[in-house]
Amino acid sequence: MRILTTVAEMTALERGSRRGAVLTMGALHAGHGELMRRSRELIGPDGLLIVTVFVNPTQFGDPKDLENYPRTLEADSALCEAAGVDVLFAPTVQEMYPPGVPLPQFSAGWLGSVLEGRSRPGHFDAVASVVHRLLSITQADVTCFGEKDYQQLVVVRQMVHEAGLNVEVVGVPTVRDDDGLALSSRNIRLSAAARSAAVVIPRALMAVAESAAATGNADEACAAGNAILARQPLLQIDYLVITDVELGPAPATGAARALVAATLDGVRLIDNVP
Repeated sequence: MRILTTVAEMTALERGSRRGAVLTMGALHAGHGELMRRSRELIGPDGLLIVTVFVNPTQFGDPKDLENYPRTLEADSALCEAAGVDVLFAPTVQEMYPPGVPLPQFSAGWLGSVLEGRSRPGHFDAVASVVHRLLSITQADVTCFGEKDYQQLVVVRQMVHEAGLNVEVVGVPTVRDDDGLALSSRNIRLSAAARSAAVVIPRALMAVAESAAATGNADEACAAGNAILARQPLLQIDYLVITDVELGPAPATGAARALVAATLDGVRLIDNVP
């Protein structure tokens, strides 16, 4: 595995084989490993599998959150190598945002103002812009994003369409711990009590999905999920909603998504299920 740190090194890589890119902010876990596995499956054994590790400062509204974000490049590198990654791209902020160089900026539109965007203004604009830059640098043919961050996946697909990028965006089902909790780099910040309490989140989502399938009624399904969340006093609930697959209003019939956000121990956790 090669570790590259400059845009010049990345763009100088010989073209030829199909490229897959997994874009991360590091603190890698088994969920990221599944994105790598799926990417390799899509590009084949002779493809070039690229993982990027870049803690993007523009998508953090709180400087303290940026400062506290875990940076574990040595461990990340080991995980990537074990997963058969060909290139690990770990640029500096100056490489990604060179002073005086204008770069394309994207707006997430209404998608950036709902759900997670409601409490993080500008976050998804920054996500769309940095993903465009990384996809342009890596020249990826396919990129895999976890469905755990479902709103991010929808925003990225919209940006790729608007920018006319020739890259396939593939959503990969959420990887969960044995008790159902979605894997996240944020989980390590939970106390033992909070970690134990967090299992009500996936349980509530399962109740929503089961109720929706049985009744076809979004309000009843959300009520079933909220009843489970309400049993856990440590949980501060932001939202539990059902939307269509593009995050619009819940459909009367057909495919939909249930999404939840809650805070435990000052740690914001999000999850969703189809």
